[in-house]
Amino acid sequence: MDEFELLVDLHGGAARQGPGSEHATRQAIALCGLEGKTGLRIADIGCGSGASTLVLAKALDAQITAVDLFPAFLEQLEANARDAGVADRIDTLAASMDALPFADAQLDAIWSEGAIYNIGFEAGIRAWRPFLKPGGIIAASELTWLTHERPVELSQHWEREYDQVDTASAKIALLEKHGFQPIGYFPLSEECWLDNYYRPLQQRFSAFLERHRHSDTARQIIAAEQAEIALYERYRAYVSYGFYIARKVGE
Repeated sequence: MDEFELLVDLHGGAARQGPGSEHATRQAIALCGLEGKTGLRIADIGCGSGASTLVLAKALDAQITAVDLFPAFLEQLEANARDAGVADRIDTLAASMDALPFADAQLDAIWSEGAIYNIGFEAGIRAWRPFLKPGGIIAASELTWLTHERPVELSQHWEREYDQVDTASAKIALLEKHGFQPIGYFPLSEECWLDNYYRPLQQRFSAFLERHRHSDTARQIIAAEQAEIALYERYRAYVSYGFYIARKVGE
């Protein structure tokens, strides 16, 4: 396996492929104004194994297209949806988030938790906006600085890994620039990172290394993950995912 395949293997089978929680998804749902509406069409882009997709399917009267690049994650989502009794509300689509097949003004909402970074926040909101109906909702969680200043070590790490990391005010300005009216924002809690993502990830490290016979690439991946976790534990007051909810303005 190459490094990309190894990363998919490490995160396969997990409930989540990034920070988040059912509570956070429900908080975003409450802010987006979709509750009580019927016949909604929603795309959950970069859905992974579907933690957010399942919450959307339970909370809203919607047909949801769950989009991810990796079929293995979608197969897990389909099994979880059957177990949860919401399979009839979810269709899966293996596709890249920068080459989506939706028609203009097809969707009432676009959801994307912890995934828009793959093409960049600004590129994502600009590319996906045409798919939304007038007044449609975009809800996305995105790596966000929680303070104006932060430790040099933390800044250097995340600016190297994702050079579009920025403050909430800067992200909100991008939404306004690209034809959205911001209607809600909140940062994800430490629980979303530690209890729901990092600790379960750490529990998979040993089995992952055993499966891949402690290869150099596998060990490098685990070392990078451990370094990121240690950095978050030291500097959690300065960085998180921000959850942004906004409404499309105009046509």
